[in-house]
Amino acid sequence: MPVIKNADLLLNPDGSIYHLSLLPHQLADTVLIVGDPDRVGVISDQFDSVEYRINNREFITHTGILKGKRITVLSTGIGTDNIDIVMNELDALANIDLSSRQEKKDHRTLNVIRVGTSGAIQADIPVGSFALSAYGLGFDNLIHFYETGASTLDTEMADAFMKHTGWKANLSHPYFVKGSDELIRKFEPGSVKGITVTAPGFYGPQGRVLRLGLADPGLNEKIRSFRFHGERIINFEMETSALYGLGSLLGHRVVTICALIANRATNETCSDHKAVIRKLVHNVLEKIQD
Repeated sequence: MPVIKNADLLLNPDGSIYHLSLLPHQLADTVLIVGDPDRVGVISDQFDSVEYRINNREFITHTGILKGKRITVLSTGIGTDNIDIVMNELDALANIDLSSRQEKKDHRTLNVIRVGTSGAIQADIPVGSFALSAYGLGFDNLIHFYETGASTLDTEMADAFMKHTGWKANLSHPYFVKGSDELIRKFEPGSVKGITVTAPGFYGPQGRVLRLGLADPGLNEKIRSFRFHGERIINFEMETSALYGLGSLLGHRVVTICALIANRATNETCSDHKAVIRKLVHNVLEKIQD
């Protein structure tokens, strides 16, 4: 097998992967990822024991045991650029021998579950509910830098979306990628399932107006009214399309489930978003035991 270049696979002096500062034995097969570093402790406080606590930049990792199951919880920060780092380095820990810099013969599949917060865009979805991402709709362009096969991206859905919205030529080409069917089935009870838009920003790309106007003020309404084979777009966030795209390409099972702390259509916000997040964490920890 070819040896991966030193400058392509960066390691720290202790042999750990560059950004996450993790060694392979510190990674569990089940990985919960969160944007907020403070949420790592909220989750690991539920563990029966914690084996490792590793901090580097915004990437905080705790690995421990809950009811006999080994779990890693990791903070990613915000955005698909950070997800590019996280997913590639998690896969390297699982599937590359860091000493020889060669791909391992036997593939290790991770279950990666994003436990996040988000805003609903459909008026009938109540604040405080959980959004389960059947598809990620990427406005971020990241996945186009990778070689993708026909099974990775749903080009028919993307073409229908671009036609429906009158997508502007100067924007990056949107892409649709499906989450793990196995994990989606696990988390579907008690959730609202649909398509999640992954935006490359929090304000303009999600249709928010402070002091700057929008290139297409009607885009959110066109997003809201899009339908394809019974699927509709239910929420905005900033990571899922990259997670699903890289997870599919690298051979990992990935799903996103978010606490909805606002509704853009009704202008409602959650009065106690931390309580909703705690409820989501409890829900996820219960279901990964099944």
